[in-house]
Amino acid sequence: MVKDPELLKQLLKEGNILPMEEMLEISKKKGKLLIGIPKETSFQERRVALVPEAVSLLTANGHHVHVEMGAGVSSNFSDNEYSEAGANIVPDAKSVFQCDLILKVAPPSEEEVDYMSGNQTLISALQLSVQPKIILQKLIQKKITAIAWDYIRDEDGVFPVVRTMGEIAGTTSILIAGELLSSFNSGKGIMLGGIAGVQPTEVVVLGAGTVGEFATRAAMGLGASVKVFDNSLSRLRRLQNDLGSRIYTSILQPKVLAKSVMRADVVIGAIRSPLGRTPCVVSEDMVQNMKEGAVVVDVSIDQGGCFETSRVTNHNKPTFVKHGVTHYCVPNIASRVPRTASFALSNIFSPILLSMGESGGCQELIRNDFGFRGGVYIYRGILTSEVLGKVFDLKYKDLDLLILGLKG
Repeated sequence: MVKDPELLKQLLKEGNILPMEEMLEISKKKGKLLIGIPKETSFQERRVALVPEAVSLLTANGHHVHVEMGAGVSSNFSDNEYSEAGANIVPDAKSVFQCDLILKVAPPSEEEVDYMSGNQTLISALQLSVQPKIILQKLIQKKITAIAWDYIRDEDGVFPVVRTMGEIAGTTSILIAGELLSSFNSGKGIMLGGIAGVQPTEVVVLGAGTVGEFATRAAMGLGASVKVFDNSLSRLRRLQNDLGSRIYTSILQPKVLAKSVMRADVVIGAIRSPLGRTPCVVSEDMVQNMKEGAVVVDVSIDQGGCFETSRVTNHNKPTFVKHGVTHYCVPNIASRVPRTASFALSNIFSPILLSMGESGGCQELIRNDFGFRGGVYIYRGILTSEVLGKVFDLKYKDLDLLILGLKG
């Protein structure tokens, strides 16, 4: 307590002991996003990045969505559905690419990058094997922040888009094999599965990752006899635990594999490589020894394929026959079921976009969300991907250091 009257007067005059208003924490300013959804122009790409239900959720939270006319038609979503959900339907791609944030499925073409005004955010796939250098250079020149959705991680450290598309590809590969075994598709005329008194179809799955797991689940669900091969014992063990069934599993031992492939009615190639080409584990001799009318579905074809006889096909002419074996080698299997795939993508993108708005924009989300940051390969016109930098001989910088530098 202040006893000196003069000092008390002085303090009162200065206001140092007057009651003060409580200082509350200032909440982060929410950002209103302007999101552009262009029509996909890549060959046989039929998916769309956001479905009308996701657009409705975003617009209800104050965000604006511009959708190019006809963007959802290939996935059976009409312009009217998007309009009813609150989207603004724009007549051409050029208008969409003026938005602050462009969300698309396939990587942008050179023409689409030319449409961009600059200082924007692009979220799309990054296909390292076919990424042209000129597109990277143009994105850098326009000071774009580019994020690859296939490299974004969730809170568990999983790549959610890659896993979801793998689930679709694995399940669909078995459905495709079932169609190709039908006599109306020049197949053996057998049912993929098994019924009482009839020997079940034999299915060999190469790879125990996500694609392999869901191919195995689908084949087992139909009653087929399944054998799974992988070079990782831990993946095989995890697969058995996840399935809750002690199915036949084996390391990729050439003699054991050759015998199993020879007896199989269907072989699913689901081996993935972290970088570079998928290892070719089934030789032409193994294919030659397979049953007449057997089916090969090479899901790994986008990384070169794991069958020596594989070559890339497309949805218009998806199969070819070699050594009496039907080969299905379409890289983008998820586009065969674009409506399902679009819903799956929307389920992942919607929470990310809402978090982006809550945090105050893309730059803030990159700073605060480590999993989202993993997808960034260009940050404000600066290349941050070491792999792309080395492949194309371009200068690159560490993203974490860039963010720390901006904070400082």
